[in-house]
Amino acid sequence: MIKKKIYFAGAGGIGMAALERYFLSKGMRVAGYDRTPSDLTSALNDEGVEITFDESVEAIPADFRGCPDEVTVVYTPALPDSHPQLTYFRDNGYEVIKRAAVLGAITRDSKGLCFSGTHGKTTTSSMAAHLMHTCGIGSNAFLGGVLRGYGSNLMLSATSPYSVIEADEFDRSFHHLSPYVAVVTATDPDHLDIYGTEEAYLESFAHFTELIKSGGKLLLHTGLKLKPRQSPGVEVYTYSRDEGDFHAANIRRAEGHLSFDLVAPGRTISGIDLGVPVDINIENAIAAIGACLLTGEDISDDNIRKAMATFQGAKRRFEFWLREPGRAIIDDYAHHPDELRASITSVKALYPGRRLTVAFQPHLYSRTRDFAPQFAEALSMADSVILLDIYPAREEPIEGVTSKIIFDRISTPDKIMISKENLTETIKSRNFEILLTAGAGDICASLPAIVDAVGHKG
Repeated sequence: MIKKKIYFAGAGGIGMAALERYFLSKGMRVAGYDRTPSDLTSALNDEGVEITFDESVEAIPADFRGCPDEVTVVYTPALPDSHPQLTYFRDNGYEVIKRAAVLGAITRDSKGLCFSGTHGKTTTSSMAAHLMHTCGIGSNAFLGGVLRGYGSNLMLSATSPYSVIEADEFDRSFHHLSPYVAVVTATDPDHLDIYGTEEAYLESFAHFTELIKSGGKLLLHTGLKLKPRQSPGVEVYTYSRDEGDFHAANIRRAEGHLSFDLVAPGRTISGIDLGVPVDINIENAIAAIGACLLTGEDISDDNIRKAMATFQGAKRRFEFWLREPGRAIIDDYAHHPDELRASITSVKALYPGRRLTVAFQPHLYSRTRDFAPQFAEALSMADSVILLDIYPAREEPIEGVTSKIIFDRISTPDKIMISKENLTETIKSRNFEILLTAGAGDICASLPAIVDAVGHKG
């Protein structure tokens, strides 16, 4: 299916970057387009991906034009169908496929550990890939975030039969996959601009469970509304923090430290210390370890302990930017109300009694419209709230939808609504103890300036 040259339309996306790096490692010619430069596109250029930021047909490298038999075009659904380069490729007989279709081909040719769910996909898949690497089994892992300690969102193995995939439900992309072990972390409604209703969202996950290979495994978080439809011969297991086939026991907390014992079928693994010690990572670790154990590989207790203790997390997933006595700055990608609530809960548990300031940037007009009350409820858990303008991403504005529909519902008295340009000065002027920056947009771009203004990165 994949030809000797590959062109990525939407090359600067984190998921696309992993595939670009994967095919570069195979010695293939890789190029692409993205709308704006970024640190990631700069890194990809340095690694050998020729990226243009001009959407015209003329900006496509000359050796990719006029040769449909030599080029596969991979695109992200975030690009409009009317995009000039996509139109050129389609009109001239090129094979034009979604990124998800490429991942699907990889899972058909490997034993895919596929992590799906409204939230937790990036962390659980990254933990699993790190565990498989630590125990020497390895995998080809395509992750939704740059993994600290590796400096990439791609992990490679020339010999491992396993792939680790973040199974994205956006645009039903995960329907292209053929999992060997499938994990469903959560099915709280999201992407209602795509699905329309919660019922359609749940149906999409139900179909995903039908795609598991014969003899494979399904690992579900307990209490989901999802009604799985796995094929005969697929074994089903459950997990959560407190119950299920895989669960935690003897959870122990100290300021800045978190450990637990893992209870698994026929086995208890004691003394698991989390390298990223936040509460939500207890469940993330259980899902990741559970998926790896369900492969049937012989993974020792010591390797599991070592992997979880050395896991540094993906960038923008509970990433510490400042750690000093009395103060901390943590950045998190949380962009759904349940993610935001879990993030705030975890930080408060990690630093009990400390005053928590949350700076939140809503992501997408449609998501803000659909979940404004839930966002406000989550933000009301903080001691102080700084609310930014909506980051639009792929969307055009929706009349009447601004951050104010969240702001007006926040019950915390200490709240302020500002533009992102004023974020650094606003934080500098406030005597915060613990600061959590959250959102899937570009709020993270302000962190170097914030840290420079108030302290030094830990």
